[in-house]
Amino acid sequence: MLEKTYTLGFIGIGLMGKPMTLRLLAAGFTVNVWNRSPDKLTEVVAAGAQACDAIAELVQRSDVILLCLADTNVVESVVREHILPHGSAGKLLIDLSSIHPDNTRHLADLLQKHCAMGWVDAPVSGGVAGAEQGTLAIMAGGSADNIAVARLVLAPLYKQLTHMGEVGSGQVTKICNQMIVGCNMLVIAEMMALAKKAGVDASQIPVALAGGFADSKPLQIAGPEMATNTFEPVKWRVKTLLKDLNMAVELSSQQGSATPMSGLAAQLMQLHGSHGYLEQDPATLIKLFGDVDA
Repeated sequence: MLEKTYTLGFIGIGLMGKPMTLRLLAAGFTVNVWNRSPDKLTEVVAAGAQACDAIAELVQRSDVILLCLADTNVVESVVREHILPHGSAGKLLIDLSSIHPDNTRHLADLLQKHCAMGWVDAPVSGGVAGAEQGTLAIMAGGSADNIAVARLVLAPLYKQLTHMGEVGSGQVTKICNQMIVGCNMLVIAEMMALAKKAGVDASQIPVALAGGFADSKPLQIAGPEMATNTFEPVKWRVKTLLKDLNMAVELSSQQGSATPMSGLAAQLMQLHGSHGYLEQDPATLIKLFGDVDA
């Protein structure tokens, strides 16, 4: 499969899917696209993508199908209702979504048995900026042959792609990633709120901590936003981080592994989301800690 030029099919042209598709087009790939809301296809079609009226059409016209969808239920629905009935031998599905490892393994097994199609779970980290710049970190699960194809077709998107093991291992790794990110975002929020209330120029916190042990990409991205209460444009959503933290709690229960920090982070994220912030940027987490207006 590595000796051919691949036609790609991209399902899910959202915050992450759009910049990924644009980079794939700029790299010279032929990309068929489908999205639940067709109006979101305007920019990628203008850049050369081929819009499909149905997922079945996209599957039939593509060698490698890429998914970038909201959650486990959406991936389940798309695969069971639209890809399984129309898939065929030799094609490969690469799931860039962050979903539950158990569902990933089950869907991959179904696709192999019914269509002889391969599966790579390849969740990403790096946010919209990483997708736009092609600097994503991708953690991938699948066979060596399928990972080799994924490395080739995803090359415009990543700075690093790490093969973590068999199907499902990429999703486990992404959950581990999100445990760190979720806890980090919450402690950044409480720290920035404290700095404001104590009279420190909070906008200087990310500058002061840059390069030290407390530094992180979330601090450098969200810290200035929290300091100035700037929450637009939305680059990622509270509901996405909450979904991943909930998967961490479920996975830890299955494995009998204690994850008290991530469990608390999930509860705090749920509390914040219940106040109307599920669709908002996680920088709004500072609002959990009281009146933070400068």
